[in-house]
Amino acid sequence: MRVPRALNPRIQNQILKKFGVYEKVLPVQTTPSRKVPDHIIKPDYLTDKKIIVPSVPEIKDVNQIRGMRRSCKLAANILQQLNKFIQPGITTDEIDEFVHNLSIEAGAYPSPLNYNGFPKSVCTSVNNVVLHGIPDLRLLENGDIVNVDITVFFKGFHGDCSKTFLVGDVDDRGLELVGVTEECLNIGIKSCGPGVPFTEIGSKIYKHAKKCGLTVIPSVLGHGIGEYFHGLPEIYHTINTYPGVMKPGMTFTIEPAITHGSEDTVLLEDNWTLLTEDGSRSAQIEHTILITENGAEILTK
Repeated sequence: MRVPRALNPRIQNQILKKFGVYEKVLPVQTTPSRKVPDHIIKPDYLTDKKIIVPSVPEIKDVNQIRGMRRSCKLAANILQQLNKFIQPGITTDEIDEFVHNLSIEAGAYPSPLNYNGFPKSVCTSVNNVVLHGIPDLRLLENGDIVNVDITVFFKGFHGDCSKTFLVGDVDDRGLELVGVTEECLNIGIKSCGPGVPFTEIGSKIYKHAKKCGLTVIPSVLGHGIGEYFHGLPEIYHTINTYPGVMKPGMTFTIEPAITHGSEDTVLLEDNWTLLTEDGSRSAQIEHTILITENGAEILTK
């Protein structure tokens, strides 16, 4: 939200102190879904083949872990290439095109495309958009933050990661938000290991965010992943009572969404775009991890 110059200086300082300086965004015009060549292998939700999602957290074998490493490495490589691509003046639709083309060139399917009707190949969430933002024709402005969530389906497995990018010169409150969000993810990952309750992840993340004066958005969950896009376990990023412990061979995402404001959110009529109710910015970062005998391996590093 850009603070109007006509505001009383005292009120303006209060707003700046609370949320910082940025433009509050709403979706604008988008473009048609991008095409995928016939030779690209499609995930089960686009074919007659149906993958059975395990009713308990899956413990993957050596071959499945090998498949996860391949898909996650590709997703991470594509995300890395956005560091030089994202800048003021481009649109999130151009980000979608960039990621889509890199996925196809690698022989992978961009997992979000047509998943439960999602119309684009990547999720782009700017400023007050929490997650599942649909790429559109709004120009990124100097000072924006944008989360880009990439998942690819490669050789039978999904790899999933995201990062909140700084667009040009971001104000101090925005830098703080993104930095603490990254810290929360790292703290959550370090808490993981065989025999550790899933609840530890959310507990550690919640405590760190609260210590920093920030809020975890509780409706955003991590998830199991493999030959299926989403499965068990569900990974909460706040205090919770989710049952079970981690075991070697499990793969899942950790993806906290953190805000300066309230935990309350609003879902738009497109049934995808989730906004903060109070207009505060939200940052998110995500890795897919593998539980090992000694701890956790970041597959999307």
